[in-house]
Amino acid sequence: MSKEVFLMADIPDLGREGDVVKVADGYARNYLMPKKLAAPVTSATKRQLEKKQRERSVREASELEGANALARTIEQASCTIAVKTGPEGKLFGSVSVADVVANLKEQGITLDKHQIEMPDAIRETGVFKLTVKVHPKVQCALKVWVVEE
Repeated sequence: MSKEVFLMADIPDLGREGDVVKVADGYARNYLMPKKLAAPVTSATKRQLEKKQRERSVREASELEGANALARTIEQASCTIAVKTGPEGKLFGSVSVADVVANLKEQGITLDKHQIEMPDAIRETGVFKLTVKVHPKVQCALKVWVVEE
């Protein structure tokens, strides 16, 4: 038997807050409902569902707007990292994501290191283009200049 429930919170591999999903009776009765993660679908919960969906759409719109503004700021930023080099422009060590995050933080741009995609550490001087995932729907490019100290 299955039961339709209204999700009160995001649950991985099941759905997001406000979704109506079908789950096994025991899963709903023994896990989701006692932990207040879901509620049975009734006329009252349908009204609650509509309210949560409106709130979620407003919240997502404001998050997306903020992400777009941050992306524009990141694209205009100049990330220059000065490092010690040996002969032929080879670095002593490397430039990692943590170095890029620290440089951006000095400029007033706060990012998590997991938001920046860097396949490998940078081991030479030059200009490198990195992808920054600001939001699941928003990505931007960041130019990183690695120069001799």
